[in-house]
Formats: sequence, structure tokens, C-alpha cells
Amino acid sequence: MSTAANVTVAKPKVAGSVSRAPLGSTLPTDSTTALDVAFKALGYISEDGITNSNSPSTDQIKAWGGDVVAVTQSEKPDTFQFAMLESLNIEVLKSIYGDANVTGTLAAGITVKANSDVQDAYAWVIDMIMKGGVTKRIVIPNAAISEVGDIVYKSDEAVGYDTTITAMPDDSGNTHYEYIKAAA
Repeated sequence: MSTAANVTVAKPKVAGSVSRAPLGSTLPTDSTTALDVAFKALGYISEDGITNSNSPSTDQIKAWGGDVVAVTQSEKPDTFQFAMLESLNIEVLKSIYGDANVTGTLAAGITVKANSDVQDAYAWVIDMIMKGGVTKRIVIPNAAISEVGDIVYKSDEAVGYDTTITAMPDDSGNTHYEYIKAAA
């Protein structure tokens, strides 16, 4: 049976929707518990929201004559794409350029070093509010930035970082967890 009440939209939590912490930080196991202090909020995300691509790639095995007789999974990448808009936020800059490559504060001056250093993996959390106050939290225990789009500097457009993170399996073989809970 179809139920319209199960159709929803997602909006970011007011306190921030995307956060990251060093690997090994305490991960949440529900959608409402406060995050470990190691998690740093990354501020505003663009109006396009967050896109999760989690579709397997397959290969078809065909018999003589062309019939498909088996389908094998060759890969199943789990990626999250979003654009971070707070280009003056030191945590955003550290996410893009690497923690060791960003120093200072906005008040005293920030120095960013762009180089080919390999980015470390982090734990990531995405928090959102759905229709009716339902909370949803996506916990990505181990992911690294795998792509950063062009950075555009224009007078009529926010400077942002179009970012893709790729999730890697945790010790249980899971690339991410989703926790959903109705409003109290």
C-alpha cells in the first residue's frame, strides 16, 4: 500500500549539516545524540544539498548466442557530493587542503598551502531534518575527499568547494550507516 506520509524532503540542521572528525573518534549510533567534540561543523552547504551515489557497477556474462546467464558486481562505490560555501571557515579549508596545510585564524591571517600531499581519511556525519521533525543522520566512518571541483571567484557567486568524498568499508564491511527517528 502506498502511504503519502512516508514521502519526505530533507533540510539541514540549523547547527550544521556536515561535520568531520579524525578516524577513531567516537561515532554516533543514532540520529539525535550530540556528536563527539572531535567533530567540526563545516557550515553552510549549497542549495543543491547532498547527493549520495551508491550504485553497483556490474558485468554481464553471456552465453554463446547472446543470452545473459549471470551478472557479477565489479564495484560499488559509495560517494557523497556537496558544495561547502563557507570558504572563510578554517575547518572547510582544512577539509579541502589538509589539516597540516592550513594555519592561523581569520582574525590573525590564514595561510593555505596547496600541494600534492595525500589527503587523510576522516569520519563524516551528515545531519538533516525531514518532514514532521524526523531526524536523519548519515554516519560515514571512513571517507576521504576524492574530488574537488573548480573553485570559481566571481562577484555574483559564492566562493565554494564542490566536494566529493568516497566512503571506504569499516571493520564490519559497511561504508555508511543511516539512522532515522520520528520527532518526540
